[in-house]
Amino acid sequence: MLRFFIFFFLFIHSCVAAPKIPAAVPATKWLTLNGQEPAVVARGGFSGLFPESSASANDLAISTSSPGLTMLCNLQMTKDGVGLCLSDIRLDNATTISTLFPKAQKTYKVYGQDLKGWFVLDYSADTIFSNVSLVQNIFSRPSIFDGQMPVSAVEDVLGIKPPKFWLSVQYDAFYMEHKLSAAAYLRSLRFRGITFISSPEIGFLKSIGMDALRAKTKLIFEFKDPEAIEPTTGKKYSEIQKNLAAIKAFASGVLVPKDYIWALDSANYLKPASTFVADAHKAGLEVYASGFANDYRTSYNYSYDPSAEYLQFVDNGQFSVDGFITDFPPTASQAISCLSHQKGNLPKIGNALVITHNGASGEYPGCTDLAYQKAVDDGADVIDCSVQMSKDGIAFCHDSADITATTNAMTTFMSRATSVPEIQPTNGIFSFDLTWAEIQSLKPQIQSPFSTSGGFQRNPANKNAGKFMTLVDFLEFGKAKAVTGVLINIQNAAYLASKKGLGIVDAVKSGLTNSTLDKQSTQKVLIQSDDSSVLSSFEAVPPYTRVLSIDKEIGDAPKPSVDEIKKHAEAVNLKRSSLDTISESFATGKTNVVEEMHKGNISVYVSVLRNEYISIAFDYFSDPTVELATFIAGNGVDGVITEFPATATRYLRSPCSDLNKDQPYAILPAEAGALLSVAAKEAQPPAIAPSPPLDAKDVIDPPLPPVANIGSSDGEAPPHAPPHSGTIATSANLGLSLLAILALGVLFAVE
Repeated sequence: MLRFFIFFFLFIHSCVAAPKIPAAVPATKWLTLNGQEPAVVARGGFSGLFPESSASANDLAISTSSPGLTMLCNLQMTKDGVGLCLSDIRLDNATTISTLFPKAQKTYKVYGQDLKGWFVLDYSADTIFSNVSLVQNIFSRPSIFDGQMPVSAVEDVLGIKPPKFWLSVQYDAFYMEHKLSAAAYLRSLRFRGITFISSPEIGFLKSIGMDALRAKTKLIFEFKDPEAIEPTTGKKYSEIQKNLAAIKAFASGVLVPKDYIWALDSANYLKPASTFVADAHKAGLEVYASGFANDYRTSYNYSYDPSAEYLQFVDNGQFSVDGFITDFPPTASQAISCLSHQKGNLPKIGNALVITHNGASGEYPGCTDLAYQKAVDDGADVIDCSVQMSKDGIAFCHDSADITATTNAMTTFMSRATSVPEIQPTNGIFSFDLTWAEIQSLKPQIQSPFSTSGGFQRNPANKNAGKFMTLVDFLEFGKAKAVTGVLINIQNAAYLASKKGLGIVDAVKSGLTNSTLDKQSTQKVLIQSDDSSVLSSFEAVPPYTRVLSIDKEIGDAPKPSVDEIKKHAEAVNLKRSSLDTISESFATGKTNVVEEMHKGNISVYVSVLRNEYISIAFDYFSDPTVELATFIAGNGVDGVITEFPATATRYLRSPCSDLNKDQPYAILPAEAGALLSVAAKEAQPPAIAPSPPLDAKDVIDPPLPPVANIGSSDGEAPPHAPPHSGTIATSANLGLSLLAILALGVLFAVE
C-alpha cells in the first residue's frame, strides 16, 4: 500500500500543475440559472480511469479538474448502517465480492423488479473493508487497477475535503423496507460537508428538507427514464416533468439524463433541443445533466470529440445547463474553462501548424471538395493533397493509389483489380488503371478506420458526399481560401515513371508553376514524400518546405541520420508511436526523436491524429485534446496532422494551451509512464522492445528513373522500382481470391 501511494503521489505531481490565480480574470456571462460557470461533478471521482469512488479516482479528479470541482458519491448502506460510496446496491459489478463469496447471491425485489446479486445490505462494513476491493465496472476502461483499492466510506471521501460534495441517494425506499435509513445516516453526519443531495424519490427529499435547509445543503430531484415510476407518488417521471414548478417546493434543482435536453434520432444525430432547461430555469430550478463520458458513443454531430458535447450543452447561445455529472472531470473542466466562448476567428497560440490528413476526412470523404471546405471552415493552417495519377495523366487528390476503400469502385470496376507488390501487399483497383472520367464516375466513401475493430462509423449522413478534386483545382482552392499553406504529398513516383509512364513529379511541378505558388512567399508550400530523391528534385525552389515522411516506427534519430535528412528535407512527418511508445493503450515512454531533429534544425510533424477514443491512450484521458497537448506542449512538435482539424484548432485557440500564462486552469500534457506506475507490477503489461533507431542509409533512395515511354515497342520493360526509404518493405500477398473480391464488392455496394 505504501508503494501505491508513493507512485500515486509521483503521478499527480508529474502531470498536474497547481492552479495559478491570475491577477484578474475577465467575467464570462453564462446562461445558467444564476449566471455562474457550470459545475463539474465527478461521478465517483475520475471513474473513467480508476474504480469508482476509490481514493485514487477521487484524488486524481481533484488534481486534474477545475478548482470548484464537486465530488459525487453514490450512497449504499451496509447491514450495520455504514454509508459506502458504490455505484449500485449490488456489489458484484464493482468489487471482488463474487470471488470471495461465490455462493452468497441473493434475490431482492427492488421497485417491483427481481434483482439477483451480492447486495451491500447483506454485509457488515467490517466484512467489506477487510475483504473486498474495487474493480472497474466498465470493461473498455483500464482493468490493471482491479483488486488493489479498498471500498470508500462516505466519511473517507469527505475526509479529503473536496471543494464540494454531492451525495446521491438512489434507493432510500428499498433500504427503508429493510430497516435502514439514509435520512438517519445523514443526520448522524449532521449534513456537514455535503453541498448537494440528490434522489429520484420525492418522499425522501421531503423528509430531509428542514435538515438540509439548516445545513444549507441543496436538494436535487433526479429524473429517471420518462416511463419509470417515481416511488412516492406512483407517477411516471414524464408526468412529473409537466409540473416543474411543483418540484421547487422541495428541491432547488433537477438532475436529468442528457437526452432529456438533446435527444438523438434513430440515425444517432441530434434532434432539436427540448425546452426542458428553459422551463426548469423559469421555475427557478437549476439543471444538472448526467451521462457524460469520453468513452461513450454519442451523436455523430460531435465527431467523437467529447469537448464538443459539453460545449453543446453550455455554449449553444440559447441556454446552458448548470452542471455536468461526468466520469472524466478534466474534459468537462477544460470545455468550460478553456474551450467555451470561442466566437469569431480567434488567433492561435504558439507556432504549431494544424495540417489536415485528406482534408477534414473525419467528417467527409477524404480529399473531396467538402472535406477541404470543412477543413478551411475549421481553421486548418495547411490543407493537404496526396497526389495520384489517372491512366490518362490527370493528377488528382486521393489518399492512396488504391481506390477500393474510399470509393464504390468494387461495384463498377471489379475486373480491374490487380496486384502491384511495389505499392501494397494486397490486390486493389488502382487509379493509374482508370481514366479520370472513370474516376469521376465513382462515389467517394468516407473512411472509418475503426469500423471493423470497434464499430466506429464516421458521419454516415455524409458517407458519399463531395467530389474528388484535380491537383489544379486543389491549388486554386488553396489560393482562393488564403490558407496558410498547402501540402503536396507525392507517392510511388519511381513506380509510376518506370512502369506506367506517368511523371507525377513533373505533374506537381507544372501545377505549382501554373498556379504561381512557386513565385510567392505569402502561402507555404510543403512538398512531402517518403522518397528522398523526389524531395531532392524540388531543391531548386527555395520557398518550398520539403518534408520526409518516415512511415516506420523509430526510437531514436542519431546525428548521422539527421544529417542525411538535412540534405533532402527541412521537416519530417513521424508516426505518433515514434514520439510516445504505447503498450496496451498505456503510454510507456517518450523518445528523444523530436529533440534530436530540432538540434539539426529539422521541423517535426506528427501523424495521424484521430478523435475516436479507441485510438487514444488512457494516459491522455481518452481525450483528443489532451493528446494534442501532449504532442504540442509536451513533445514540442511543430505541427499536427489530423483528420479532425476543428479539435486541434479549438485547442490552439484556447488560452489554456499556453502553459506560460497565469490562469486558473491549464490543459496539461500527459507524462508517459506515470499512470502505468500506479498499478501493481504484476498487473502491468509486458515491457515492449524499443523501436530501432533511424539508420542514415534508410534515408537514401536511388535516383528517380526516367519516365518510360510505355507506348514504344523497343526495349524490354524496366525493372521493378526499389522500395522507398520511408516505408517498411513488405512481401506481396498475391492471394486475394475472386471470392474475396466479390465479398468486397458486396460490402462497398451497401449504402
